[in-house]
Amino acid sequence: MDLIDTLSPPLPALERPWAHRLRDSETLWEIARGIGGGPFHVIHPATFSENLGGMVAALAAERVEGTVYYGKKANKAAAWLRECTLPGTGVDVASVPELVHALGNGLRGEAIGVTGAAKPDGLLWLALRHRCLIAVDAADELERVARMAAELGETAQVLLRVRPPSAPESRFGFAPDALKTAVRQCAEPVVLRGFSFHLDGYDPVPRAELAAYLIELCQDARALGHPASKISIGGGIAVSYVDAEDWARFESGRHDGWFHDGRNPARTYPYHQSPTGAAMVTAILRHEIAGKPLAERLRAAGIELLLEPGRALVDGAGFSVFPVLGCKPAEGHLITTVAGLSMSLSEQWKGSEFLPDPLLVRREATDGTPVRTGVGGSSCMEYDVLTWRAVELPARPRTGDLLVYPNTAGYQMDKNESGFHQLPLPPKVVVDGDHWHVDTDYPIQEIR
Repeated sequence: MDLIDTLSPPLPALERPWAHRLRDSETLWEIARGIGGGPFHVIHPATFSENLGGMVAALAAERVEGTVYYGKKANKAAAWLRECTLPGTGVDVASVPELVHALGNGLRGEAIGVTGAAKPDGLLWLALRHRCLIAVDAADELERVARMAAELGETAQVLLRVRPPSAPESRFGFAPDALKTAVRQCAEPVVLRGFSFHLDGYDPVPRAELAAYLIELCQDARALGHPASKISIGGGIAVSYVDAEDWARFESGRHDGWFHDGRNPARTYPYHQSPTGAAMVTAILRHEIAGKPLAERLRAAGIELLLEPGRALVDGAGFSVFPVLGCKPAEGHLITTVAGLSMSLSEQWKGSEFLPDPLLVRREATDGTPVRTGVGGSSCMEYDVLTWRAVELPARPRTGDLLVYPNTAGYQMDKNESGFHQLPLPPKVVVDGDHWHVDTDYPIQEIR
């Protein structure tokens, strides 16, 4: 195949202004020197706060009471958690370490939702002690919650997770008959606060329609004496990494020849979507069911709407930096090797690919000839590849240059990170203007 035919069209990432400024500043090199070279991740809590505030505002604009819980699994940094202590916000956790981390960074138990299937006793015990909202997934879990709450002398605040009618084979949530039984079994010390669900995909319509069904479940539960006034529609708030035209061009022509060793992934994240973020929340609330918007139905029924976004809250709030170790020829292109492992970009370890173009930041600003390259990690594994796609860089990378992968805060940074080869995990560096510090689990900050 001719070389020109192996080059895919560019997929430049949509980035926030802070990321442009930092990448072009001496501060990025200062960080690299300060943490010993890299790799490292850069995170920007102000952007997280902006995203979070946008979703809270979307609820308020439709006059809907609710809470936006940060889905903590999307990124483990502590820096996000301090942003989730404001009214209308909270954190969603699914393990003891996540719950402890949230509590240790100022979250009150009442602002923490505990989800996940078949929760261990230790997680339930801690959640009950701190009066967290617990999404119960199954009948045996409900029995354990009731027994443990009675032993502790605590009241369990619970949602019952509904198995979506569109996914009857799902291993999560109560099937219809089991749900009816569970509602009847909720009695002191268990208080049924409402219902929850999670859906795959990023379409606002099925979320709105299933939410309307949960409103009916709350009304039925109230008729039985339960104070059911909350519904959670989970996460799945969409993100766009690239613009529509670039994504359409890429998808329409994608073939194996664009990828090193023909590794064209069968499935990737939809890197352009619409609506996204707060606009998707608005679309959900304005969707009409039998001629009435969901927001109106929520208001009329006195129901609070709970959201659990993860990726959408850290959208645009971080990027990953890998120092270049070397560069050599491959079949019709180059392979650039960087310090670190491809496990720091989680898509690669799901048989997929993180597709937005990496960016070359050169130690010395010199002219060069554009080159096409894949990007490999520094382990001894053939499949340790950060970018299988042959991407174009403005010049041949040199040892000591930096490759920046944009917008990686959502799941990419640490979902699959590993200490393979005894390599340290890349630190997360928190930036605020020209100031930076390494993220720590329990930061001691001035109280203002």
